Formats: sequence, C-alpha cells, structure tokens
Amino acid sequence: MIRAALLFFALTSFVSAQTNPAALAARHWRETHEKAIFDEFVELLSIPNVSSDRVNIRKNAETIRRAMEKRGVAAQLVEMAGANPVVYGELKTPKATRTIVLYAHYDGQPLDAKEWATPPFSPTLRGRMIEKDGQVIPWAAAQYPLDPEARLYARSASDDKAPILAMMTALDAIRAAGLQLHSNVRFVFEGEEEAGSVNLEKILAAHKELFSGDLWLICDGPVPQNRQQLIAFGARGVTTVNITVYGPRRELHSGHYGNWAPNPAMMLARLLTSMKDDNGRVLVEHFYDGVAPLSETEKRAIAEAPAPDADLMKELWLGSTETSPKKLMELLQQPSLNIRGMASSRIGEQASNVVPSTAMASIDMRLVKGMDHEKTVARLIEHIRKQGYFVVDAEPAGEVRMAHPKVAMVTTKGFGYNAVRTSMDLAISKEVIRVVESARGPAVKVPTMGGSVPLDGIERALGTQTITVPIANHDNGQHSFNENIRIRNLWDGIELMAALITM
Repeated sequence: MIRAALLFFALTSFVSAQTNPAALAARHWRETHEKAIFDEFVELLSIPNVSSDRVNIRKNAETIRRAMEKRGVAAQLVEMAGANPVVYGELKTPKATRTIVLYAHYDGQPLDAKEWATPPFSPTLRGRMIEKDGQVIPWAAAQYPLDPEARLYARSASDDKAPILAMMTALDAIRAAGLQLHSNVRFVFEGEEEAGSVNLEKILAAHKELFSGDLWLICDGPVPQNRQQLIAFGARGVTTVNITVYGPRRELHSGHYGNWAPNPAMMLARLLTSMKDDNGRVLVEHFYDGVAPLSETEKRAIAEAPAPDADLMKELWLGSTETSPKKLMELLQQPSLNIRGMASSRIGEQASNVVPSTAMASIDMRLVKGMDHEKTVARLIEHIRKQGYFVVDAEPAGEVRMAHPKVAMVTTKGFGYNAVRTSMDLAISKEVIRVVESARGPAVKVPTMGGSVPLDGIERALGTQTITVPIANHDNGQHSFNENIRIRNLWDGIELMAALITM
C-alpha cells in the first residue's frame, strides 16, 4: 500500500508539473497518430545498422535525411573519406540569438542473431518484457493506442534510434500546433558512435560552420531505474584494452602435461584478480590520480538522487554489490575497470582435457573528469609488467615466448576518449533543468552518467557545452541481445524532444 501511494503521488505530481506547451502538443499529436509514428519507427529499425556494414549504414543515413526533409529541415550527409556519413539538419529561426544542437547516433552494436529471441532487424512487439513472459503481438493484431508497458524488440530500438524517431515526431507536433522556435536548431546523427566515434571530431573540426552551437543536447542512454527523467551534465570517458597471455605452442593433453606446462587460463585469472580488490577498488598504481573532485552543487545532486539499489538488486538477482555500502549513483561518479569478456580453449559440451595454448581478456575502463585515457592505458600496461610479464603489442614470435617466463600481448586499437563535465551552475544548465522539468516533472540530476559518449571530441572541436537527456528505459538490453524500448519511454521521449527543440 505504501508503494502504491508513492506511485500515485509521483504520477499526480508529474501531471501537475507538465506545463510545457510543446510537450502537451506532442502528447496530443502522438495520441492521434500512434500507428503512423510506430510504422515509421519500425521501418527505420528494419534497416541493419552495424557500423561496419557500410551499405546498410548509408541506407540508414539516407532514410533519416529524407525524414528530416519531409519535415522542412534543411538536411544533408556530411562525408569524409573512410568514415560513415554524419546526417545533418538545420532549422533557422529569424532573430534567434543562439543555436541548440541535438545529437543522437544511428549505428548499433555488433550482434549474434542466434542469441536473439526474434531476428534483431525484424522489429517485434511484445506485451511485456521477455523475462516476464511477454508474448509476441502480431502486427496485424496490434491495437492502438498501444499498451504503454509493451516493448518493441530490435537492435537500436533504444540505443539510439528511439531519440531520432522522437525528434522527428516532435517536429510534426510543433508544426501542427503552430508553435514557434526560439533558437536555431541543428540535428546531428552520427554513424560511428558504437565503433568509438573515431572520425567524429575530425568531421566536426572540418565543418565548424555547420556544427557549432551554444549547447549540444546529447540524446543517448537510459533514464534511472525509477523511470524519472535524467539530466546528466557529463559522461564518463572510455578506453579498451585486449590482453592475450601464452602457454604452450599448441594445446597439450592435461594428463600428460598438466603439472608441467604453464596454463595461460590460470595465468590470466591471476593477472586479472591482481587488478582489483574484493571490494571493487582498482589496484593499478596511480589509477585514481588526477580525478577532479565534485563541486558542492554536484555533491548535493548525488545526495538528492534516488537510490534504487535494493529494487535493482532484486531485479538482477544480485546478492551483493561492489564497494558496498556505496550506492550506484555515487559509484558512477568514479572510474571503473571492467572485464567485458574472457576466452580460453572450450567449455561445456565442447570442453577437452587440455592445457590451453592461449587465454584472452577484453577490458574496458570508464574514466571520469581529470583522467587521461592514454595515461590510464599506460598505467595498466605497467601493472601487467609488474606482475612479471614481458609486454608486446603484436603477436610474439617463438623466440620471444621462449626468452621470457610470461608474455602478454596488449593491444588498444587506438580507441578511447576522456570524460567531460558541464557545470550545473551555468545559466544554460539551469535553463535545461527548467525546460525538462516543465515537460517531464521532477528530474534526477547527476554530474556524470555511467555510460560513455564522445563529448570530449565534440567540446574540443567546437568549444561548446554538452548536456545529456536520455529517454530509454533502464532495462532496455542495449549492447546485448533482445534490445528493446518500453513504449511509455518512447512516448515520453517525444514530449521531451518537443520541449527541448522549442526552448
């Protein structure tokens, strides 16, 4: 009963707080055009969008360009040799004194279709989450208005085509309601974010006249677990490292050689456990050097942020958390070191009684303001050396492996960018808070969100400010199989985008 009362209070507070004319117009438009909105979204999601698939990436870009042109936006593809196109659009407003840029990305993470319950590029509607026995609703049987708790399953349904569809629908609503814009508005849709945004900064720097703006609004990522709107004034940076350690030249019979030949899987396990203690603190020397402290405003925001840890632990079947009793929102303001995958020989039904030849791990490190991604990688490599490894950056020859007791190949592919954080005390920051809350009710405000977005390159190339306003549900499965968007989040996102476009 207490939880129900709190939910009722939250809902009534939201309704009374929604005063933004553009958000209200967007709600009316959506309620009368749900099927058309959904049809357009399904069409966009049906185009494969893995960054390396250049043919389909261009189909995505052209589809989005046409969607903007249909809405009166001056749109074009901004090209650079070897890069996926950036889709650009602009709405000029007479006598406007500032320019606001809205960013999202149209590419998606790589995938293995065999892991998905339904094909990733055949958008599938379900009555609820798969984990809650959500059944498929055939398109011919879909009834509008849709159940707001229904889910649409497809790659990039949440990350990050939902904001693009929300922006396009918001433009329809704004035009239908005859609302006026107050700023010049630009749209930037990237096609390489999931591949590390390796060309974005160069493209922005080469076309500053197109991409410059007083504020970039980053429409990527999930809202908190309590479903309140999130405003994040920064994002963690990221860098990745791949580690391979070596045993015998070929796999060996574990009975004949198991007490003699070094086992690389065991070696790798020991190496990885040397990087963090049992409470989750990173043990790499100087890992935390340079971390910029939070301001008093930022500390207060973290203290006021909801702490859904107990409910989230139940949802995820967790019996404990790292660095307990610190809370999730607090920990997202700190750097992290994560093992994102490991492999050595075979397991399960395919397992063999062998000493493996190699063992591999892939690590991502999330960085906070004040950390440098190149220095962080260098510190990790130095840590590996201190564990007795001879470190190389290419496949070692036999002579190298025989000359050293332990050899590790460490590669980075040059990927990484730093974290940035916009002050919450700026006038533009306060305006964003006011506009968002006029559309979505009380928002959760955090200095830094957990995920990584290429804000560093955007700010460096253009000298602008960035603030993140995500719309996806927290349990959307992004970067994994069975990615989805909760329908209510999509509808809320349309209202939010309308408010931001007209701010």
